[in-house]
Amino acid sequence: MIVEALIICFMLVLYGIKVWYRRPPNSPPGPRGLPIFGNAFFLGKDPQKTFRDWGKKYGKVLSVRLGSTDWISVNDYATFHQAFVKQLTTFSGIPICPMFMELSDRNNGIAFADHAPSWQTHRRHVVATLRRFELGKRSMETKIFNEASQLNEFLRSTNGKAVDIGDLLHKMTTNIICHGIFGKKYEYEDPTLCSLVEMITKMVSAEFGESMQTALLFPWLRFIPPVSSGCDKILRTRKRMIDLIDEVVVEHEKSYDEEDMRDFIDCYLKEMKAGKELFTRKQLLYEVSDLFAGGTDTTSNTLKWSLHAFLHYPQSQSKLRKEIFDVLGPSGNVNMSHEPNMPYTQAFIYEILRFHPLLGLIYRSTTEDTELEGYSIPKGTPVIFNLWAVLMDPDYWHEPDKFKPERFIDDKGNFFKPSCAVPFNIGGRQCPGERLARMELFIYLVTMVQRFEILPDPDAAELPSTDWIIGGGIFFSPPSFKVAFKEI
Repeated sequence: MIVEALIICFMLVLYGIKVWYRRPPNSPPGPRGLPIFGNAFFLGKDPQKTFRDWGKKYGKVLSVRLGSTDWISVNDYATFHQAFVKQLTTFSGIPICPMFMELSDRNNGIAFADHAPSWQTHRRHVVATLRRFELGKRSMETKIFNEASQLNEFLRSTNGKAVDIGDLLHKMTTNIICHGIFGKKYEYEDPTLCSLVEMITKMVSAEFGESMQTALLFPWLRFIPPVSSGCDKILRTRKRMIDLIDEVVVEHEKSYDEEDMRDFIDCYLKEMKAGKELFTRKQLLYEVSDLFAGGTDTTSNTLKWSLHAFLHYPQSQSKLRKEIFDVLGPSGNVNMSHEPNMPYTQAFIYEILRFHPLLGLIYRSTTEDTELEGYSIPKGTPVIFNLWAVLMDPDYWHEPDKFKPERFIDDKGNFFKPSCAVPFNIGGRQCPGERLARMELFIYLVTMVQRFEILPDPDAAELPSTDWIIGGGIFFSPPSFKVAFKEI
């Protein structure tokens, strides 16, 4: 009996292994990994590099088993463009994940909501409303310049002493979002602003990111400690942010004037008052929360990476300052009309966004049965688009591992943006705040470099590390470091 039982167990194990390694018809090639866990243990600390290496081995489109699910991975620009532009709606879904459903309270907001007509409606409204306040009579350009001036006053007060301005940059970029969404700015020590910054920082932290990533790859672990406790912390932070936003919405409802649209919330309330069914209070709260989470940490991190680059590549800072002085002089005020006349400044910003992208991996799913590069991709298949690999692809970028703003300057000395420069993503889920982010980066950097020489901390034994911290499961953040600002 024992021998027979062992034989049966052995046969079942063999059958299980056969089933595990079986592929659907016309499926892309790729590593299968270990039973139950797939390739999760082989991703390493830099999964975007691992996916890139697998892509070199298996091809442009590969199938990677993570947990018990087959994910599709795309690591090159041509296929990236094919999926996100030519098959825009097909690759605009969100992976099925209990954590995503909880973060969106069942498909509210725009970041974690799945692709549907309601999502498309809200995204169009977000893009149109943001553009209205970027370019309209309540221009964000002036507000950004005022924030930059306030930052420079603080930097002047340091008297050249090395400081870490990471928290200040978070408050500054969060205040810009407050301008556009809440219709007001806050003093940097205001409890509301400090609470917003603290909650956003937690939501995209590496600690929270580990729980999010694990729950995405192994949905059943969402309800088992320690992953469950980490996910619960994320949800509690999200709820605190929703409650804070709700208080601001209540204030707006009391002072609402249809003839005076002050900000994003007013524009949304107008749609609600018009009786549009898709525009609900819950959707408003989650939408605003998503805009804060997506529009503050990303911009402040890019500014920190810019300071980081000034320390490692001082020649870039010198070229930037020379161009600024040629166009504005040492004291002229910058605005966006100067941008076309400052090709190196534009090139520097885009090289920062390429060399230190806002995020490394983009998670999507297919909304219908489709094909990609000749392979069959069923509806609901989770897809990982490796944005980092696209921006570091030697087939498109000469010496991609080197920081070279000049790659965005053509033979005539003009700024040139190749089609493969897609730091803000492309297609249906392209960052809706791209224009605002580029406006902030341009004005902040110009006003800072115009007035200060950015120098390393004289007390530091070496320059800050070039290693990044992956927060929120996807965002690349620089390590904390100090910088000295010597007034010019």
